[in-house]
Amino acid sequence: MSKNLSGKVALVTGGSRGIGAATARKLASQGADVAISYSASPDKAKAVVADLEKHGVRAAAFQADQADATQVAKLVDDVVARFGKLDILVNNAGVFVTAGAEPAAYERQYAINVRGVTAAVEAAIPHLKEGARIINLGSVLGERSLIPGVTHYAATKGAVALYSRGLARDLGSKNITVNTVQPGPIDTDMNPDGTEMAEATKPTLALGRYGKPEEVAAAIAFLASPEASFITGTELTVDGGAIA
Repeated sequence: MSKNLSGKVALVTGGSRGIGAATARKLASQGADVAISYSASPDKAKAVVADLEKHGVRAAAFQADQADATQVAKLVDDVVARFGKLDILVNNAGVFVTAGAEPAAYERQYAINVRGVTAAVEAAIPHLKEGARIINLGSVLGERSLIPGVTHYAATKGAVALYSRGLARDLGSKNITVNTVQPGPIDTDMNPDGTEMAEATKPTLALGRYGKPEEVAAAIAFLASPEASFITGTELTVDGGAIA
């Protein structure tokens, strides 16, 4: 397997499970040293770190509440202190709150899905050198509300996509690329395959199936690679044709 990320240091937020864990493993398999953050799953985070180290790279896990901008800033600083630099920032951590939730749940969703992203970026920018990558996780729901009850979640992901486009302009002169990866239905704890909702969703997808975290991770790793050096300010949709 290509080691085209050898010598790079990556931070994947929310990297203890799902798309985040798959992304961390993919980046490590391509030679990157990888830090992950987690909120409340230390055992899962430790297991991911052990998997990463099997690729012969440096790896570490850091606890941080993505809703707390101060903790997010400290996370970035701690990663740089531990690894000496930061080349790839993957803002993956997120939550999904549907209609009928308490107002506090919506507020936390905005704090994690939007402010957590901007806080990480703001903390990372002073450390990012020419050729660095910022990859933010959006959602197809940020582009099109496919089902009722997802208004607030869709708003957070739409904000991430527009923020990423503007940031691409802001950082382009430094040769730092910024892109959004927009997953569709992916088999994770947040939206598991095999449920009644999943079975109802599949006929609406061009490929007729849920995606795997590894398929999203492959798209993220591509945007992190040297081959993606002229791609910035755009959304890469990985949705099995959900919005085709």
